[in-house]
Amino acid sequence: MNQSALIRPHWTPATIALMVLGFIVFWPLGLAMLAYILFGDKLRAFKKDANEGVDRMCAGFRRNRRGQWAHHRTGNVAFDDWRTAELARLDEERRKLDEMREEFDGYVRELRRAKDQEEFDRFMRERKNGRTGPEAGFESS
Repeated sequence: MNQSALIRPHWTPATIALMVLGFIVFWPLGLAMLAYILFGDKLRAFKKDANEGVDRMCAGFRRNRRGQWAHHRTGNVAFDDWRTAELARLDEERRKLDEMREEFDGYVRELRRAKDQEEFDRFMRERKNGRTGPEAGFESS
């Protein structure tokens, strides 16, 4: 018998022993084991239902994430208009920063490619001339 078969939500010698030991050591542990014995079969269905409920709630949060500020009006029209304009300005700034980051990443990639090409060309020239190895790039005086 494997471990999962010994501790299942039924009145088995192992679960009874764990329940008694739980009451002796710390009474909430014994109570938790008793609840597991009595309601353990329903635990899997409860866990599935709870997870589905949380997933539905989180999906609603993700769906409304972009328009979250539109739903939270303060009642002050001037403030709400200012906030909307500021959020639009910040979105535009974020877009510009993202574009600049992409341009810089492309620039750095091009620099690395050029450096790699230069090192490869130097290696091929030295190999063609018969010098290879790390000391081939250094000439002694």
